[in-house]
Amino acid sequence: ISGEDVVRETWGKKMDFLLSVIGFAVDLANVWRFPYLCYKNGGGAFLIPYVLFLFIAGMPLFYMELALGQYNREGAATVWKICPIFKGVGYTVIIIALYVGFYYNVIIAWSLYYLFASLTSELPWLNCDNPWNSPNCTEPQHINGTFLGNRTSYAKYKNTPAAEFYERRVLHIHESKGINDLGLPRWELTLCLILVVFILCFSLWKGVKSSGKVVYVTATMPYIVLLVLLIRGITLPGAMNGIRAYLHIDLKKLNNPQVWIDAATQIFFSLGAGFGVLIAFASYNKFDNNCYRDAILTSSINCITSFFSGFAVFSVLGYMAHQHHVNIKDVATEGAGLVFIIYPEAISTLPGSTFFAIVFFIMLLTLGIDSSMGGMEAVITGLSDDFKILKRNRKLFTFAVAFGTFLIALLCITNGGIFVLTLLDRYAAGTSILFGVLIEAIGVSWFYGVDRFSEDIERMMGFKPGIYWRLCWKFVSPAFLLLAVIASIVTSGDLRYDDYIFPRWSNMVGWSIALSSMLFVPIYAIYKLLILPGTFKERIAYGITPEHEHHLVKEVILK
Repeated sequence: ISGEDVVRETWGKKMDFLLSVIGFAVDLANVWRFPYLCYKNGGGAFLIPYVLFLFIAGMPLFYMELALGQYNREGAATVWKICPIFKGVGYTVIIIALYVGFYYNVIIAWSLYYLFASLTSELPWLNCDNPWNSPNCTEPQHINGTFLGNRTSYAKYKNTPAAEFYERRVLHIHESKGINDLGLPRWELTLCLILVVFILCFSLWKGVKSSGKVVYVTATMPYIVLLVLLIRGITLPGAMNGIRAYLHIDLKKLNNPQVWIDAATQIFFSLGAGFGVLIAFASYNKFDNNCYRDAILTSSINCITSFFSGFAVFSVLGYMAHQHHVNIKDVATEGAGLVFIIYPEAISTLPGSTFFAIVFFIMLLTLGIDSSMGGMEAVITGLSDDFKILKRNRKLFTFAVAFGTFLIALLCITNGGIFVLTLLDRYAAGTSILFGVLIEAIGVSWFYGVDRFSEDIERMMGFKPGIYWRLCWKFVSPAFLLLAVIASIVTSGDLRYDDYIFPRWSNMVGWSIALSSMLFVPIYAIYKLLILPGTFKERIAYGITPEHEHHLVKEVILK
């Protein structure tokens, strides 16, 4: 340990760490993606591939990242002192975490906007007589199966007050022709975004000492609200039909490869392994902390939350279908359409709608904010551990990252901002993050070595990981990731948002964004080989040997 390397800070309490990991892993996708995927892909049958992938890939990677961070006590880049040639992948995941922050905070800003809009006795998406409504706006009570005919499903019908509030009042998408016609940032959303960035800055200011306390609110709040919404939801007429549709078991769906791809990507993205966040969080643990138990506990809680939130979602979708005399499949949707259009509309028809709207948007806000905190912490810890000047100026650096994020996020709150957001969401962390974790898994299991890694774990916790974990790390998880990378490339069609098809150049821009993070892996490896001393054979040896064993390389080669 060099003189300036102060003793690394640790979490105030063990609970700070657990809640931070849970808060990071549990995000909007648990609510807006999982329930819909489960419903669409055979209900209860979808749980079969989902749980399978959780055990063979999700948990092993989660455990690997926590152990890696805790043993080496470094962020995502410098942790690769265990195998220097792989350090580029550390930069890859840090860059990806940064990219995600560019658009993820915008979704939190929308939630904040909705929260402020809900502070009225009559919710603004209840009827059509608002200045932003179009002439085609139709009050929900006039919309039923016969009104819609076979043209479109209720969830896709764009002229309800709730859909118009989202698209015309919040996004102003009607003022944009597409991604090449952005316009200026919307001032109301800019204020909300400033507030979001300010909250992030304030939470991460003092490192894990401050963020570890914020998560006591942000990680627990969604559970309280989900429970409130569930209790309200199941008492509504039609709720049981919704829940039946959610859990309806259709094993024939398992013959469709898309179902397996959906389960794999959902497990992977939901747990959030590979963003450098788990490494950063675990690096502030005490050395002898039992991160094996933590990995099992937190990854299980994350998946149970997804399943649980489906009941709160589908009880309300059942109620919506009942109100409009349509099938569940006509109101079931995912993503922003679910949490910013369908759910708010359902809430607006209930007695005490203002209260339910406020708690619902507080839930969205808290679901998002701690996941965003995790991503920013990965960037800050990852780069601070690498460049000591940043560590010495932690507060300034935190502000710089937050401010940089804010500037790029401004693109996503213009009139055509949703197109930028869709582009980033598709390309910033799709194939590239799967690739990053694949390289990480190969680096740890094949180059550093599973045996050596297991000995490190034994040094921390007093027991070696069982044969199951070692096999998963070495063979199963890398194979899973390789297939996931291939699937994500093969299934990536052209980019679209509703009926708008993105121009060709935007797909090019998207792939450039994806490649910009992935290229750190080969570029750094070449750079490292060029700056190492000795013959080519020696350089390779130094490149794949842990730094603390470099003195042994010469002896081995001399023999």
